[in-house]
Amino acid sequence: MPAQDNGASPAPGSDEDRELWRCATTAEAPEDEATRLLDLAAYADATLDDDDERARVAALLAGAPAAAADIAAAKVLAAAPPEVPSASVIARAAALVGGAGAGRGEIVPFTARRRYRPNFGVSVRWAGLAAVLLLTCWLGFDLGSDVSQAFGQPGRTSDDGVLRDLLDPATGFLRELTEGSQA
Repeated sequence: MPAQDNGASPAPGSDEDRELWRCATTAEAPEDEATRLLDLAAYADATLDDDDERARVAALLAGAPAAAADIAAAKVLAAAPPEVPSASVIARAAALVGGAGAGRGEIVPFTARRRYRPNFGVSVRWAGLAAVLLLTCWLGFDLGSDVSQAFGQPGRTSDDGVLRDLLDPATGFLRELTEGSQA
């Protein structure tokens, strides 16, 4: 199939797609050194779970005799019992740290890690702030409504409406609706 000049991708299943897939699967990708070392360590510790992974690392070791020797030495050291250091080694190590003998060490206290505790105080403060804002908005709207009613109706006194609306706000609203329908 000839290459398309309009910039559209080739049709699925075309020869170009197959060729691209073949090139992508056979391309040599650089191996990550850290991943290779972790695979070798897992092989030495016998912690690889998958048989395919074990076979892949064994094939890698077959091509790298130095790595295979390192793995064999690590397995021997892991199987041997731990060695108790001699008195001369302990004396040399003590000399490196300033000759501090046993019992004369200094204890360095670390700060205690804080455990997560649910803090309901923050939630209570936010809820209180929301309640105050709601009350303030309602009161401001109600006072503004009374002022507009006081200026809009010359025959009505503001003392009568404010007291009645504060004690029973629904009566003022219903009174305004019924006054318009009766006239």
